[in-house]
Amino acid sequence: MSEKLDPKGKGSVLSGLLRNQIFIPFAALILLALFNLIADPTFFALALKQNSAGSYILSGNLISIIDNGSELAILAIGMTLVTASSKGQDISVGAAIAISGSVLLRVLCGDNTRPETIQAPIFVGFLAAAVVSMLFGAFNGVLVAYFRIQPMVATLILFTAGRSIAAWINNNELPIVPGEEFTYFGGYIPGIPLPTPFLIAILCFILTWLMLKFTNIGLYSQSVGINEKTSRLNGLNPELIKLTTYIILGLCIAVTGLIKVSRLSTINYSVIAKDIEMDAILAVALGGNSLSGGKFNMAASIVGAYVIQFLTTTLYKFDVQATALPAYKAVVVIALVVLSAPVVREKFSRLMKKLRSSNHAAAESA
Repeated sequence: MSEKLDPKGKGSVLSGLLRNQIFIPFAALILLALFNLIADPTFFALALKQNSAGSYILSGNLISIIDNGSELAILAIGMTLVTASSKGQDISVGAAIAISGSVLLRVLCGDNTRPETIQAPIFVGFLAAAVVSMLFGAFNGVLVAYFRIQPMVATLILFTAGRSIAAWINNNELPIVPGEEFTYFGGYIPGIPLPTPFLIAILCFILTWLMLKFTNIGLYSQSVGINEKTSRLNGLNPELIKLTTYIILGLCIAVTGLIKVSRLSTINYSVIAKDIEMDAILAVALGGNSLSGGKFNMAASIVGAYVIQFLTTTLYKFDVQATALPAYKAVVVIALVVLSAPVVREKFSRLMKKLRSSNHAAAESA
């Protein structure tokens, strides 16, 4: 009888599953899916519709989630690396997106806010926006790495001044990019039924996977975040590693800025990407990553980003006011902080040991 029952094995599998970082976002995803399935099964309905351009596209709540959640998922890539290496978060990403978008519009529209044709190739505009975003990322990285300023304080500078800088770049005007080609990045490419932001996100995920697989940036970021002094003794340069992660975040910001501006072909400096930095930080936390740096799970952060968008879409579906969304997200943050607290983890570990011991004793007596 005892051979058939293997409580120790079952307990170890369950314990291993619960310890896996990606368990938290997947559990949240399943709970949200079950809630919507019970409350309104039509939540998962998909339809093939014709858009204004005459192309057939998929529509539905799930499409909305992967569309809008892709921006956050791309940002979560850079935020995860920054958190791991610097033991802090960048709260300036929303303002940096405004700057990136403003630079993009400046290049594409030139001095004329209503040009008849695009003044430069879209790739050139994006390249300019990416360079500027990475430079501002380097600015934050220098403050954190070389001047030893706490990340949230260092990035508060750009958080405060960023949107004013964005408005100054275009003389406080709102340029509009002409033509349909530019809207493809934030909408749909003709003939492809999936939203382009999701396709861009998939490309970013693949490039990130390749970067983490074939370079040591992930390992080095974790090493510096766990113990900076030890990593230095092992021949690493903590300052350079931190700076690199902030530059990578700058590139993620440029990609997000391209998607954001492409959706409307223009920009609103005070509204674009408002409070997105909080969602990016929450995505990292929801992925089970420690906000105090060290080890991380990139896949968990990405899934966490889509979980946040799933939650947002669900709340909108049930007519929750936009002004009330931060309150619901605050509840999620509180729950995550409590669950990740060392005291809670220790008690949970003790409980699991007791359960395994009792199951093992029951199996032996049987």
